[in-house]
Amino acid sequence: MNRKNHLNVRKLAIIGVLGAISTVLGMTPLGFIPVGPTRATIMHIPVIIGSIMEGPIVGGFVGLIFGLFSMFQAITNPTPVSFVFLNPMVSLVPRVLIGIFSSYVYKFLSKMGRKRIKVFLYLLWVGIIGYLLYGIYKGIVNSEGIWIILMNFGLLIISIGVLYLTFFKYKTASFELIIPSIVGTMTNTLGVLSLIYIFYAERFVEALGGDVALAGKVIAGIGITNGIPEAIIAIIIVTSVVGALKGKSENRGE
Repeated sequence: MNRKNHLNVRKLAIIGVLGAISTVLGMTPLGFIPVGPTRATIMHIPVIIGSIMEGPIVGGFVGLIFGLFSMFQAITNPTPVSFVFLNPMVSLVPRVLIGIFSSYVYKFLSKMGRKRIKVFLYLLWVGIIGYLLYGIYKGIVNSEGIWIILMNFGLLIISIGVLYLTFFKYKTASFELIIPSIVGTMTNTLGVLSLIYIFYAERFVEALGGDVALAGKVIAGIGITNGIPEAIIAIIIVTSVVGALKGKSENRGE
């Protein structure tokens, strides 16, 4: 088997594996986590991993699987706002773009100097940990419930653990994983919500029980509420999984 065929088989195999993970997430509550009447998701994470490991084509195909199961969830397990995901523009296009954007951002960052990477890496982790500490403080002060406080505290502990790995094991290579994780998450969140605003703004907000006159603010609020936690979870998982996989590949001399 020549190298070109080997690479094609490898890409197909990775699409199959990550697609299977997306299928499991899409068919169970693990992939779509209820947050009020909407759902936060972790289904973008296999897309980001595929795009970093194998490029935009693999990432795009895994993103397509993500989008298809978003439509599947809208049909089989609907919420008051699931109608928006019956539109392929909303459910498919942003998810395919996750794989494309994450891949090219990763390639660009791989060419940056180590000093710049280190400075940005410090700033990013300070921001992430600061956000989680603020979430814990706000949860305690506003009595938002023990579950929210524990979730933020758990993410804080995990983030500190990943921070340790970042600087003492993977070092500056982790920056090359963190930014694509954020870009991929924001592509999903901003892409979906922007298209919802364009096609369904008033109907969407009305289904949420909100004031249609404040549609833009309501949709932006959902982006913040869902997007930031999704980005943090993506950073934690992608940094750990891809960092470990790349470390093994380097040890094998690939």
